[in-house]
Amino acid sequence: MNDKANTTPGCPMHAAAAAKPAEWHGAKLDFKESMSYGDYLGLDQILSAQHPLSPNHNEMLFIIQHQTSELWIKLMLHELQAVRQNIRDDNLPPAFKMLARVARIMEQLVHAWDVLATMTPPEYTAIRPYLGASSGFQSFLYRELEFILGNKNPNLLAVHEKTPEAHGILERELHAPSVYDEAVMLLARSGFAVAPGRLARDWTRPAEADDSVQAAWLGVYQDTEQHWALYELAEKLVDLETAFRFWRFRHVTTVERIIGFKQGTGGTEGASYLRKMLDVVLFPELFALRTEL
Repeated sequence: MNDKANTTPGCPMHAAAAAKPAEWHGAKLDFKESMSYGDYLGLDQILSAQHPLSPNHNEMLFIIQHQTSELWIKLMLHELQAVRQNIRDDNLPPAFKMLARVARIMEQLVHAWDVLATMTPPEYTAIRPYLGASSGFQSFLYRELEFILGNKNPNLLAVHEKTPEAHGILERELHAPSVYDEAVMLLARSGFAVAPGRLARDWTRPAEADDSVQAAWLGVYQDTEQHWALYELAEKLVDLETAFRFWRFRHVTTVERIIGFKQGTGGTEGASYLRKMLDVVLFPELFALRTEL
């Protein structure tokens, strides 16, 4: 019997096929009583969270670009909180994997700017009046990310007073050692002579370059066989900061491409402010020691 005969209405094979649910290579098709992909991921909530305020076609790009960035940052924070705890517990192998993952996420975010860069100045100008004073500068998750990486500024908590829960999380993060602070304390536990003042510093301030920390890392790099775990930790941190710098650079160049040197919607100097952020160094000793090697 040929294929055409198989599908002829009234034939036995056609009737048998109609009597049972359609199949697709063994895939489950009926989810009336079980969890589906959309249920598991909460897609109803995620995909209904885009609410353009302007009539302009390009606002959807602007919204989704920033929403997906916030999700990636949420994942980075999930990883970095575990990194910090593992370093604190002297359990470095899992921390290495997590740090590598964070660096890859940052690379993902770098390439995401390529999509936003397809928005031209006239297209952005059409939606800008609808943004009000909202700005990425107000991102609670990004601020938490900077805090956990050590770039702290107590004054910026004021931005988040509107949301007490977020403010409380940032307050706790402000007073906690950063990932890098934990790495420095690990150096001390490993027998390196780190200055007591560095180990008991004010966690609410950004760390400043410390000669004793640089000497300790230099000792690690000069005897990598003896200090292999610390050496690998240092290189993972360098990878992370390098990826973060690329992310910041891609951010400022995208902003310059779209709005030039106009003031940002949140009141900052826009691209000029972002360029100043390029000079922020999170792990200063790890870059400075390379001059001495």
